[in-house]
Amino acid sequence: MTEDRHPSGAPWRNFYGRFRGKTIRASQKDYLENDLDALSPGPIDWDINPDRVKLDPAAIFDSKDIWLEIGFGGGEHLVAMAERYPEIGLIGCEPFINGVAMLLGKIRKADVENLKVHPGDVRDLFDVMPDAAISKAFLNYPDPWPKARHHRRRFVTAEHLEPLFRVLKPGAEFRVATDIPDYVRQTLEEVPKAGFVLETALPDGMNTPWDDWVSTRYEQKALREERDPHYLTFRKPA
Repeated sequence: MTEDRHPSGAPWRNFYGRFRGKTIRASQKDYLENDLDALSPGPIDWDINPDRVKLDPAAIFDSKDIWLEIGFGGGEHLVAMAERYPEIGLIGCEPFINGVAMLLGKIRKADVENLKVHPGDVRDLFDVMPDAAISKAFLNYPDPWPKARHHRRRFVTAEHLEPLFRVLKPGAEFRVATDIPDYVRQTLEEVPKAGFVLETALPDGMNTPWDDWVSTRYEQKALREERDPHYLTFRKPA
């Protein structure tokens, strides 16, 4: 076992967010215990897939196109997309277990059947997702890591963007929503380096949400605190 590997065989990957917050309610514990396993997209974690065998995208949603939401927070946007686009299969990745519990409650209430959940790091999903498997990806109000020395922790770095580019289909759309101007700056600098093409008309287009945009709790907080949302659209060249 090399020193840069976890005992499970996984590479050591720094993760800087929270895995758990305040006490989970009894109802949310019920969701986690009884609903989560059935919503798995397949063997993703290193302890159950140490050989990193690729998933079969066609088997996850019966050959539907697949969309991916990276860090779904409380799940408002993800569930709304599943309800609006029943012909699409959606995967949500979120390591914060309280957010996962909130999403599961929304799924049970909405009774959607075209949604899968990975309660962990999206990089582990990237490991086992074949090339050109995802048709659209969303990054909504990611952790801003506002201090300059922490900007390397943001999602919009090569460590995340390069595997995202690989798993997206040619022509696939990548949407980014944030209320942090410096996150916009870094996004505009780093995402094209990974191969994406910016489609948003600057600067005015950044203030126009998508036609099917669903505002999240994080956006509502930003609006209450008088921060302006920004919406950026990138595309993987066809």
